[in-house]
Amino acid sequence: MTRTLAASLTALVAVAISPFASADSEKLAAVLAAQPEAVQARYAHRHPQETLEFFGIEPGMTIVEVLPGRSGWYTKILLPYLGAEGKVIGADYPLEAWAAVYDNEQFLASRKTWATDWAAEAMNWMGEDGGNVSAFTLGALPEDMQGSADAFLFIRAMHNLNRATEDGTHLKTAIKDAWNALKPGGFVGIVQHEAPEERTDAWAHGANGYLKRSYVMGLMEAAGFELASESDINANDKDQPTEEDIVWRLPPNYAGVDEDDEEARAARDAIGESNRMTLKFVKPAS
Repeated sequence: MTRTLAASLTALVAVAISPFASADSEKLAAVLAAQPEAVQARYAHRHPQETLEFFGIEPGMTIVEVLPGRSGWYTKILLPYLGAEGKVIGADYPLEAWAAVYDNEQFLASRKTWATDWAAEAMNWMGEDGGNVSAFTLGALPEDMQGSADAFLFIRAMHNLNRATEDGTHLKTAIKDAWNALKPGGFVGIVQHEAPEERTDAWAHGANGYLKRSYVMGLMEAAGFELASESDINANDKDQPTEEDIVWRLPPNYAGVDEDDEEARAARDAIGESNRMTLKFVKPAS
């Protein structure tokens, strides 16, 4: 075998196994370039192009996005990227989980109609070539959504689910929903604030924003998922929290820092946003 032929075969194999190979990079880049400046300002920390390509998100897919938020930061990227044949299904926390995290009657009342309200609002985010939208509450996966999704995304959405109960019941339920919603061979994409493994389990239970990688992997594997790949796309070695710290001390929140304390804010800016694990799990095809 000639060196040229060997190199060509090696390149073909690399493309075949690369998690980035099937994503439409040019289309995704165009969608990202069309986002408002305030959204693009977060790209240096959230790495949406690299993250979505790593997961293998493709136009035409049906994606479940956990906790898409009122602003729909990722939803507004996904809808035009997925195109007319694609679909985004928003998944909200159950009311019991929200109640354990936020003591705000007005907010909690708004969650009762969230699925309908969010889906209606998201219709305005589709653009000329956007796909379809719908929504449900975790723990109440509609029967017609079972086995329909290509991907289930938890992007910085696991910690509050876990902290809502001592045994992480709501997070375990959400992972079960992921299993039931996915087609065989479908995958779960996770981006989550990562706690140092040496911190206590009590501190890394979610109330401080962080979870341990070993804990997340254990929950996923216990549910039947197989780890497909992991990446340092969203890693930040400068974020070394102690057990006195919370993730919201960092930008963009700056918790505990006065707005006019430029020195303290600069110190947080020097760290940057949180250290985040980026994991891809697959539901076995058989």
